[in-house]
Amino acid sequence: MRRTPLLALILLPATLGLAALRPQVAPSALPSPTPLASLSPAPSLSPSPPPPGAPTPSPSGAPIATPLSSPTPVPTPTPTPTPVPIELSPASALVPVGSSVQVSVGNTLGTLTLTGGNPQVAAVTYNTNTEVLTVAGIAPGSTSVTLTDSRGISASLPIVVAYPAGTTPQNTLLVRVTGEPASASFVLKRVSDAIAANVTLRPGAQLVFSRSQIGIDAPLGVDDVLHLSVPVTLQGNNYIEVDSTVNLTVENIAAPRISPSSLMVSDFPERLTTDGVLFTADLHRQAPSRFLYFHYNPPHSIARRIVLRATNTSPEPALLQFIDGRGGPSPNEMEAGHLSTKRFLVHLVANEGKIVQIPGYGSVNLAEQDLPASAIVSDLLQLRVLNGGLIHLMLFAQRATDNPDTAPRSDTLLVGHHAHARGIYSIPEFTYSTQWSVEDPYLELAVGQVPLPNDLVGQALSGDYGVLQNFEINVVNPTRRAQTIAIYENPRGGSATGTYLIDRVLVQSHQVRAFTRYKLRSYVVPARGFLRIHITTIPDAGSSFPVRLILAPDDGSVPAGAPGSPVYVEAIR
Repeated sequence: MRRTPLLALILLPATLGLAALRPQVAPSALPSPTPLASLSPAPSLSPSPPPPGAPTPSPSGAPIATPLSSPTPVPTPTPTPTPVPIELSPASALVPVGSSVQVSVGNTLGTLTLTGGNPQVAAVTYNTNTEVLTVAGIAPGSTSVTLTDSRGISASLPIVVAYPAGTTPQNTLLVRVTGEPASASFVLKRVSDAIAANVTLRPGAQLVFSRSQIGIDAPLGVDDVLHLSVPVTLQGNNYIEVDSTVNLTVENIAAPRISPSSLMVSDFPERLTTDGVLFTADLHRQAPSRFLYFHYNPPHSIARRIVLRATNTSPEPALLQFIDGRGGPSPNEMEAGHLSTKRFLVHLVANEGKIVQIPGYGSVNLAEQDLPASAIVSDLLQLRVLNGGLIHLMLFAQRATDNPDTAPRSDTLLVGHHAHARGIYSIPEFTYSTQWSVEDPYLELAVGQVPLPNDLVGQALSGDYGVLQNFEINVVNPTRRAQTIAIYENPRGGSATGTYLIDRVLVQSHQVRAFTRYKLRSYVVPARGFLRIHITTIPDAGSSFPVRLILAPDDGSVPAGAPGSPVYVEAIR
């Protein structure tokens, strides 16, 4: 039985199906069909392998249609990966002149090339082993260098070279004070002064620190020690900011109170017209002394500075103790003198002072006061050599732009046209004791009345400026009723301010005119009783003395501190 027709019927649909998915071609272009071979016996039992590319027949003898393949997808272009940038840490270099900084370089490939930069500002080198740039500061300025690796990837390093704003001390500062006890405000001031004195600043730079961070909130007792670490910042335009810590040790040394044997005064020339030496004297260990200076820089003058220098004339170190009360600079001569007296008396009561060590044949500046034009400075000191030989004191004026550690060009004392006191006076203080009854006439106590002779060649000291005056008055009331009395201030030489310690209360007077009278303090004396009044005062430099203190019955005038009174009261320890 022939199966050829059946095979033709089966192949025909498959042929039509393939032709439908292909583009149509003209009949003349089609090849002639191959006639089907007749069925004949196979020469062997093993089937012949199909020709290459022919479909494998199924076991049933029916041909298997080739499945339709899907269209080939168009590949999406792969994006080019972003090159890894060169990494610099830090991203910029801030370099002190004369120093160097290092910058780490990362993510480079192959050879690294440096271009650009100003070799007069900074020298830049690269270590291939450590991958570190070293930038050395040559001179102040700014520049930049560009780094390029073998991929062509570049990075820029901005460079700024500048001077640090200053330097801070690396050693621990020793601050020695006296005080019974030393108040927190006094110790704080000494610590602040020590930091400022030992920090070196570039021109135009400034020192910044917070007093609240110093951590002094209680008095420092005798023989007590305080250890401090104070964060400070030195800063200024076109400078590298310096953040550092200053370490200090503060000791309260047990030292007896100073009892001076003389008074030194520098008030000539009071009006400065040039720079030079104003006063010199020797301070002996056995002879403590008080020192008052008062000087004026007139209008249109150059800015000046007043310096008090102590020089050790022996090869061994010396210890110097002194109490200091500065006033000014101020355009008001009475204000400068009053502040100086007030501060000195407050420190004197508590024995608050400083102790400095002066190296053998060395010098230490005890005071440096700026003195701009149209201003006055004043200082009242009490000095004693605790240990060591003779100390030479020199007070001089210099330009504000000069180094305070430089010496005057000449040792010759300056002179002036108007006579004022300059010399040594042998009565630095006195005490006057008396008794007064409420039934007696008014008691008048003269302050600054008697001129003191000069132990050197020069003017006598009129007004007793710098002289400490103590008044001790026993007030008795023989009557059967309590009596109210008062102490009055009565200037006699001209306008004056006043500074008084009355029974350990600080009583101060603003400027009052001559021959006016204002109440300083009132008391009630009990019937058939008594009370003691203690008054300590020093005439304020810049005021016109003498002044009279008058004890009299209370006249009902406004009390100290009340509206209408120039007198005000401040409690002290």
